[in-house]
Amino acid sequence: MSAPAARGTTSLLKRAWNEIPDIVAGSALAICGIVMAGIGVANYYAKDGDNRRYKLGYVVFRHDDPRAQKVRNDEDD
Repeated sequence: MSAPAARGTTSLLKRAWNEIPDIVAGSALAICGIVMAGIGVANYYAKDGDNRRYKLGYVVFRHDDPRAQKVRNDEDD
């Protein structure tokens, strides 16, 4: 008879790495990429990334609109 199989997450990952390492490594890289993309999108919106200096069309803001305070001028660097 063979030895009883070990159970648990660690043994499952070790067995998967031994049997299909390309799938395990690709899945790990995909998860890492998804996490980094989420962090990038969160930083983009946190730093008001949609406030571009050059746009294809004109946008008119009223003087009392809160977005009007964040409009970039050519003097801003």
